[in-house]
Amino acid sequence: MSWVKRAVWTAIGVGVAAFAVQGGEYGTSDLLAQRARRQALQAEVDSLQRQVDSLRTLEKRLRSDPVLQERVAREEFGMVRGDRELLYRFAEPRVSDTAGTGRVRTARARPDS
Repeated sequence: MSWVKRAVWTAIGVGVAAFAVQGGEYGTSDLLAQRARRQALQAEVDSLQRQVDSLRTLEKRLRSDPVLQERVAREEFGMVRGDRELLYRFAEPRVSDTAGTGRVRTARARPDS
C-alpha cells in the first residue's frame, strides 16, 4: 500500500471515530451539557424543598403560637389591642386636600373635654 492510500484510510478512520464520539443527536458535548443542566436543576429543587420546609414550619407556628399570631396581625393587618392602645397611620395627602392652594391643609387637634 502506498503512503497516499494509508493517509486516506487513516483520515477516514479518524473521521469515523470522531463521528462516533461527537456526532449524532446525543454527542459528547450534548451529554456534558445535559449533565450540567441536571446538576443545576437538582440544586434548584433542593433550594425549593428548603423553602417549602421553611414555609411548613411557619404554617405550624402560625396555627399554634399566639405570640406570633399577634405579631403578624399587628405588622401585616394594622390590628391593635382593645385596651388603650392607639394606632397611627401615615397616609399620603389626598388630591382634594391640595386643590387650588398648592398647600396641604392640616386639621387642628381638638382638645379633649
